[in-house]
Amino acid sequence: MDRFYIPADTWNDEDLVLRGEEAHHCARVMRKQIKDEVEVFNGQGHWSRGEIVSLSKDEVHITARESGLSAPLVPTLTLGQAIPKGKNMELIVQKSVELGVAVIVPLTTAHTIVRLDDAEGERKREKWQRIALEACKQCGQNYLPQVAAPRSLGDWLEEREKSELSLMASLASDSRLFREVLRDVAAPPVSLTILIGPEGDFAPDEEEAARESGFEPVSLGDIVLRVETATLHVVGSIRYEFAS
Repeated sequence: MDRFYIPADTWNDEDLVLRGEEAHHCARVMRKQIKDEVEVFNGQGHWSRGEIVSLSKDEVHITARESGLSAPLVPTLTLGQAIPKGKNMELIVQKSVELGVAVIVPLTTAHTIVRLDDAEGERKREKWQRIALEACKQCGQNYLPQVAAPRSLGDWLEEREKSELSLMASLASDSRLFREVLRDVAAPPVSLTILIGPEGDFAPDEEEAARESGFEPVSLGDIVLRVETATLHVVGSIRYEFAS
């Protein structure tokens, strides 16, 4: 069943309405008709399946036949991600949504090749947020992750909300094996933050700052992984380990 998004601030169980791009996509691109069944969600767990009762290029009205509230995934995952070059950030955003990441924070570091001014950063954020939405629609995720504006690692470390558990992929010699750290956790943490660095890893002062902020360095093994591979390996392993 095709899925569409209604923002939480306009969600109304009595009258579900697609507007703007979502209405255009439903009526003009997908060519839906009156009496077609669709599913809608609001990005905060609420979903409904129902029937289209009226449509135009600007609005599509849906009557709900079945509704529910999806339970949020535990732990709540925040991903601090050094921005990789090329289109790899798009891949990371898409797959992170499929794996249930709740917040994605794009980061610049000493070894990050990509540099964005404020305007470029906002354009990128909007594009990554659209990719996150499309991934939610495709995979059935009813919680829409928030993609933050790109910022420096230092600024984020100073401003971030601390999680119950914070892990940093690291090449440092004193890093513990990732699987050992996960299996030493007695119960799934309510919140977990993952920090993934750039190609070439973090600069020494950045790693020290991350440790001081509460991040535990973890080793992903002897093979040095590409940035996007490391991210998906870490997020997928966490979901596997703490799946309910």
